[in-house]
Amino acid sequence: MDFSITADQAAQIERLRVLGREHMRPAGWRADRAGAPLPPDDAFFTRMLAEGFGRTRWRPHGSAASAAAAPNKAASAVTQVLLAEEGAYWDRGIGVALPGPGLGEPAILSMGTPEQQQRFLAPFVDPAKPIWGAFAMTEPSGGSDVANIKTRARRDGDDWVLDGAKSFSGNSGRAQWIVVFATIDPALGRAGHRAFVVERGTPGLTDFRIEKKMGLKAYESTSFFLTGCRVPHANLLGGEAYYQQRSGGFKGAMNTFNAGRPAIAGMAVGIGRAALDEAVQVMQAQGLWSDQRLRDRLERHRRKLKGALLLALKAAWLADQRQPNMLEASAAKAMAPPAAFDATAFAMEVLGLAGGAGEHLIEKLFRDVKALDIVEGTGQIQRVVMSRHLVGLPN
Repeated sequence: MDFSITADQAAQIERLRVLGREHMRPAGWRADRAGAPLPPDDAFFTRMLAEGFGRTRWRPHGSAASAAAAPNKAASAVTQVLLAEEGAYWDRGIGVALPGPGLGEPAILSMGTPEQQQRFLAPFVDPAKPIWGAFAMTEPSGGSDVANIKTRARRDGDDWVLDGAKSFSGNSGRAQWIVVFATIDPALGRAGHRAFVVERGTPGLTDFRIEKKMGLKAYESTSFFLTGCRVPHANLLGGEAYYQQRSGGFKGAMNTFNAGRPAIAGMAVGIGRAALDEAVQVMQAQGLWSDQRLRDRLERHRRKLKGALLLALKAAWLADQRQPNMLEASAAKAMAPPAAFDATAFAMEVLGLAGGAGEHLIEKLFRDVKALDIVEGTGQIQRVVMSRHLVGLPN
């Protein structure tokens, strides 16, 4: 494994760094102060679309044109971790809020038929205005036990009818479509899972509500209901053939998570790094730089963050090599958020009483980082995955 940064990677990181400093962090701070996501027509999103955000890496079969990567996206999983870390350094919430197909894109690329990829991803090739896609797995009754989803799907002629509730789905309230996971029969367990693309305005797709969060206020965490929601059979992701393989729907969801968890770990590291950089400035401004104990603790937190980043890079490297990475992805996801949380807690301690006023970036980072231990599988679930692997049990 070679994790040295190439010239192309360095240039992409530098471009994201400039955009982060000049646009992303100010926009994230603005949303945090308002206590709500920026509206879809905010000028920030139009500006980011002009900078190359909001597009899909999909291209029609036989197309000579290659997909130009957005400033925060890459074809390589290793590069994606590096970009995720840099983007979160400036503002993780605004990074999720950016237009584009979102988490729905990997599911459509890995599970969808060519016709479905054309229908749902072509609008994101060169959009005239900011548009969003979304992904909905988590439910009010539970999020970590993905195999136990309750939303039901039943076939009715040429349609499927969905009934259930989803929660904490990023950007689904403003999305053109949402990839929704449901089950045809809970008794079938994972084999009963099906994925559907539910389009905006579909009757029965109702009651969108943006949840209040302690941090990451820049993007919508949305709950909604599916009540007799009638979806065309053509929107069954992958078609019937995909689900003839054992646990096809569940496998598709897990592939999405295993690909994304190293990047989530990188995001946690980015938030922790930002907090430590801010803590250094506070130490210098307050004459605390001479305190050997503080310097020792600062170094310890940086060391933990570097270790977590290396583990995330290994998980990503395995993904690039098309090798199984479930164990490494879970380890990175379990290790990075606690290390980042400890780093932000240390920065809050350095900041002192000023942290309680809620007007300093460190306090925002302290609130933002907590969610990283929850999204795409909690730390506890990652430890369950790793422990089952150690004793030879299936996951």
